[in-house]
Amino acid sequence: MAPCLFHYSLLFSFLVISCSCGAQTSFRPKALLLPVTKDPSTLQYVTRINKRTPLVPVALTLDLGGQFLWANCYTGYVSSTYRPARCGSAQCSLAKSTACSTECLGAPKPGCNNNTCALMPDNTVTRVATIGDLGSDIVSIQSSNGNNPGRVVTVPKFLFVCGSALDGLASGVVGMAGLGRTTISLPSQFSLAFSFRRIFAICLTSSSNSPGVVFFGDGPYRFLLNTDASSNLIYTPLIKNPVSTASAYTQGDASSEYFIGVKSIRINDETVPVNKTLLTINRQGHGGTKISTVNPYTVMQTSIYKAVIEAFGNALSGVPRVHSVAPFGLCFNSTSLGSTRVGPGVPQIDLVLQNNDVLWRIFGANSMVQVSEDVSCLGFVDGGVNPMTSIVIGGHQIEDNLLQFDLARSRLGFSSSLLFRQTTCANFNFTSNA
Repeated sequence: MAPCLFHYSLLFSFLVISCSCGAQTSFRPKALLLPVTKDPSTLQYVTRINKRTPLVPVALTLDLGGQFLWANCYTGYVSSTYRPARCGSAQCSLAKSTACSTECLGAPKPGCNNNTCALMPDNTVTRVATIGDLGSDIVSIQSSNGNNPGRVVTVPKFLFVCGSALDGLASGVVGMAGLGRTTISLPSQFSLAFSFRRIFAICLTSSSNSPGVVFFGDGPYRFLLNTDASSNLIYTPLIKNPVSTASAYTQGDASSEYFIGVKSIRINDETVPVNKTLLTINRQGHGGTKISTVNPYTVMQTSIYKAVIEAFGNALSGVPRVHSVAPFGLCFNSTSLGSTRVGPGVPQIDLVLQNNDVLWRIFGANSMVQVSEDVSCLGFVDGGVNPMTSIVIGGHQIEDNLLQFDLARSRLGFSSSLLFRQTTCANFNFTSNA
């Protein structure tokens, strides 16, 4: 424990806080926020962070379980405040880097420095990892009181990694913003820099025009009609997978992704018969349930998937089925489906968590995908016979739900659909009140 605390105290000196508008440096925000939009072509969730000197907006794909912020440093990266993290430094220790770059030829520049520790930035969309330098640069972000954006604040030496695996990312994106369970993810660095609890929340929207939001720090998180989405949350433990789920990792690394303990699945209050051993994480790190913003839809191991679509189809036996539309396997004539406040009138799907009274309830807005004017499909896909993770809860299933990740308490708080409360994740007021 002592060495870890030692590295944090050393790094704090690198993370001195200042306000970009020239206000007193003693100002410490209660929370921070980032707007997030959905790219219609890739279905990725994209945010923009102001970075470098002079500041420029940097587009990044949001990766809930990502290890850190990585960005392309090799093309057009110009900044007077970029600094490489030297091998053996407190920054390298905090990042748990075990590699040191020594083969850079030519003049030093971002992404090419000798005596610099290295990490493996992971494109979790294409499952391609590279190796890149760890460095720091200024990051600017808006503070918030939970109601509106506030002052813009800066972290002068925010740690990130240079990466180049951009294939498969949304147009204009130059890297990924990792929110995972590591010491240098965005939530960890922001909470350290501004001395607030290691807690963050995401509220994603399906809109490419009206943004959802990521909050760093505790609530309230207020949306239209003065709805505090952080009130009345349901809590379940976050589970650590002891084996890394990254594309490339060092032996002994734990996963940076967020796992929860799904015990069973119900459809219309009827338990779906599944092999329950698949719902637990084994010694090899296989199995269990994680949450992902990179997978657009929920992915299930084949036997679980088949059982779920059979049970769902039986529960909707009175609705005409139509030919399936890839990547989905169960589709209906949507003109025969009713409509409710929380989407199409279809059977509710319950993920049963630590006991039978703790349920993640998925309603029609999150279970169904409208693929054409008169065809709607169950938004789950077949993940194959032997995936590393048995259930991956994807982006569509968490839209218009507030998810709060309390890293200090190792728990997830979730709201279920905000549509029940007559608001959505697109209804945060981004008009500054400061």
